[in-house]
Amino acid sequence: MIPTIRNKFNAQFSEANYKQYLAELEINYPGCLEFRIAETPLFVPRAFKEKLIEVSEYISSVIIGTDFKKLTEQATPIEYNVPNETPFPACVVMDFAVTRNKLNELEPQLIELQGFPSLFAFEILQDQAIRNYYSIPDGFSCYLNGYNERDYISHFKKIVLGDNKKHTILLELYPHQQKTRIDFYCTQQYTGIPIVCISEIYTKGNKLYYKREGAEFLIERIYNRLVWDELKTQPAEIQLKRDLLLKDLEVEWVNHPNHFYRISKYLLPCLIHKYVPKATLLSLLKKVPEQLEDYVLKPLFSFAGQGVIIDVTTEAITRITNKENWILQKKVDYAPILITPSGPAKAEIRLFCFYDAIQKKYIATNNLTRLSKGKMIGVDYNKTATWVGGSLAYFEND
Repeated sequence: MIPTIRNKFNAQFSEANYKQYLAELEINYPGCLEFRIAETPLFVPRAFKEKLIEVSEYISSVIIGTDFKKLTEQATPIEYNVPNETPFPACVVMDFAVTRNKLNELEPQLIELQGFPSLFAFEILQDQAIRNYYSIPDGFSCYLNGYNERDYISHFKKIVLGDNKKHTILLELYPHQQKTRIDFYCTQQYTGIPIVCISEIYTKGNKLYYKREGAEFLIERIYNRLVWDELKTQPAEIQLKRDLLLKDLEVEWVNHPNHFYRISKYLLPCLIHKYVPKATLLSLLKKVPEQLEDYVLKPLFSFAGQGVIIDVTTEAITRITNKENWILQKKVDYAPILITPSGPAKAEIRLFCFYDAIQKKYIATNNLTRLSKGKMIGVDYNKTATWVGGSLAYFEND
């Protein structure tokens, strides 16, 4: 995105450095890096960064606005409506494609947003490892809005642990088998919280517990990494554990499970901004557009790109019976903006937005960036390519 920096980086790149960089990511977590790490970071000019911050602040204002709950009141399936929902989540992530407009200017376009944590802790490690083996220009940072590593870790710990010294756990389904488990271990390193599988939990009255080495622990706060849609396909014993969480328990959530549904593709039709592609709930679509090649069909609550229909046809729309669970979204053309030795790559930047209780707003703090040469962004769509995968964007400072 910044030709002089890109050309210099590519000229200085070596496979030996790249392998050392990968090795450092796993030095404390051997065998835990199950997703591809790209050979390069993305260098982002100041003008593009400002556009990202502008649209993220607009989206944030909608989430904390007075109409948010009304706009999303039908989002959460009745059978998965968890009690004691907080007004809005402590963290939100927003995915933006890097595109070019009609004037050939770089601009972000929102692809998806989630009221759900991301690789918040792993990205601290990734920044450290990149800087140990690559030369990052002065005046560039993966952090935003004046944050540095210390500030970011402090805010992250406050989100996970809260202000009340309550016993907090990271809750996930088979956490030590997940592709993103390296983030769980990094989270444990920075916050000290235990990692608990949903299979371990049980209740006494309206309190939640788990055991470790014969000792019983009361769960007072949950750093929630459960993807509730994933639990549908699990064995009966796991679904029974899930049903425990549907009770009126004396426990705090971060983020609350209902926010997974409220802040998702469901919210996209409610957003009106030049950097947000138009979207419509399929159940509210009055007329099928003539140029369907300009659109994409997305199931509301899928994750990791599952179920997305890129090549939309009238027949595909007709076949969908649960139209209330799908959106038709204007297709975004990712620009091949990243020049690599094995051909141009596309990029998507995920902003990590943390709620600040003093300023009473979300602040974009850090990012995760994904590079792709396939039809879709994501590791599953780039299995044989190089210079693709998980990365970081380094933003030009003011």
